[in-house]
Amino acid sequence: MQPDGIMHLLKLNNKIFRYTQIYLDKVLKEFQLSSGSYPYLLILKDKDGINQNRISEELGYDKAMTTRTLAKLIKIGYLDRIRDDDDFRANKIFLTEKGKAVTVKILDKLHELEKLITTDLNEEEKVNTIESLNKILCNIKKVKII
Repeated sequence: MQPDGIMHLLKLNNKIFRYTQIYLDKVLKEFQLSSGSYPYLLILKDKDGINQNRISEELGYDKAMTTRTLAKLIKIGYLDRIRDDDDFRANKIFLTEKGKAVTVKILDKLHELEKLITTDLNEEEKVNTIESLNKILCNIKKVKII
């Protein structure tokens, strides 16, 4: 790949990410959520009751960010925090009924976004794109970050 090709790849990646954030911030506002807060609900959809540290690890977010976001989600009634009986330093996080209901609506919004951004792609192109992006993600994870 030519140097200008690399820059184009990085620009495309950044623009896709940014436009996706803008879209999600707009459509999730009705739920008092943002592009940065909804992943916490989705992770708990499949792993309800995991602790805060595990949530941070799963999402790749720092612990301080996780603490702030979880506090917000608890305040608006989407989550409950319960002290872990096995580890008094940890809290288990659970979706409330309100959180479970909004998670279904979030998934609907994400499916709408997927349809919008892949409208001109056939199934093979979708699969190839996802496979390529997964390879790129795996490669960047291998890079030692100082």
